Amino acid sequence: MDDVLILGGGVIGLSLAYELARGGARVRVVDRGLPGQEASWAGAGILPPAIQRPNDHPYQQLTGLSHTLHRQWSEQLREETGVDNGYRRSGGLYVARTREETEALREVANDFRDRGIEVEEVSPGSLGDMEPALAAAAPAIATALLLPDECQLRNPRHLKALLLACASRGVTVEAGVEVEQCHLRGGRIDSLAANGGVLRAKRYCVAAGAWTRILLARLGLALAIKPIRGQIVLLAAPRPVLQRIVNEGSRYLVPRPDGRLLIGSTEEDAGFEKRNTAAAVGGLIEFAASLAPVLASASVERVWSGLRPATRDGLPYLGSVPGIDNLFVAAGHFRGGLHLSTGTAVVMACLLRDEAPPIDLAPFRLDRD
Repeated sequence: MDDVLILGGGVIGLSLAYELARGGARVRVVDRGLPGQEASWAGAGILPPAIQRPNDHPYQQLTGLSHTLHRQWSEQLREETGVDNGYRRSGGLYVARTREETEALREVANDFRDRGIEVEEVSPGSLGDMEPALAAAAPAIATALLLPDECQLRNPRHLKALLLACASRGVTVEAGVEVEQCHLRGGRIDSLAANGGVLRAKRYCVAAGAWTRILLARLGLALAIKPIRGQIVLLAAPRPVLQRIVNEGSRYLVPRPDGRLLIGSTEEDAGFEKRNTAAAVGGLIEFAASLAPVLASASVERVWSGLRPATRDGLPYLGSVPGIDNLFVAAGHFRGGLHLSTGTAVVMACLLRDEAPPIDLAPFRLDRD
């Protein structure tokens, strides 16, 4: 019998499996589709700067812990698997072109500074010196900030490394497993019915992203998680157009060293309809060209979309399910799933091992609604 059965093979589930297996646990991961192919794969891989401080809100502590761990995990995964997940400290520019955007950006900058994160003022006139591709747009930019510690990684490579590392540590990962029913006995899960068979473990953790609500409903539980669609465009240029990530509001440009560049992202309440639309793709390309006109001549290599798991208050659900001793949930990270995956893996592994987590998880409890 497995020690832990994880339902969901995205970056949260695979990171948790990796962390548990490093501690010697017998772990199985099952996914309704292909592991690592949903929102985890679809993201742009932005890792905003974060610092962990004892007096911060637990969400900020989780972000700070995760940010620190990403560098460590990148090195460990490369050593264990030979896969370079593309982690690098590229820095991030944050720009605003309207009064409303400027006011919002000032608040963001003050919040970063209050948390001890380095923020540098950049005069719009000097943007062209830092990033020549932005020179033409500089006169329209009212405010610009540089966050030197913003990092990035390449989601598909990171997921590939996690899958290889989990396999090397004895984790069983199964695709196409649809959980249909839960059998309870004495306030505990006795087994799960899936694909005509039975799954059993000592403990269970649901980490199914936007599908968590559906899965828990099959187990007779309700949790307020909904899918929010995000569309992304991948451009290809002969050489890198930008060196740094460029953020404007909720949209961004993420350059890769090979000349590719990601444009994202939309936020659409479209249910589980995962598709691209002409209006959204066109809007993203127009946004990119308005900041860096040279991108208008780049090739469109690919477009895709992902479904982010959103909660009412913006905090993920992390913890045990009230009334069921051996059932846990780690889901609802919205746009921060990749960034928060390492810290989430550590705190949830502690819970599953009956150890005290390094962060107070009370704000993330499942019965807070």
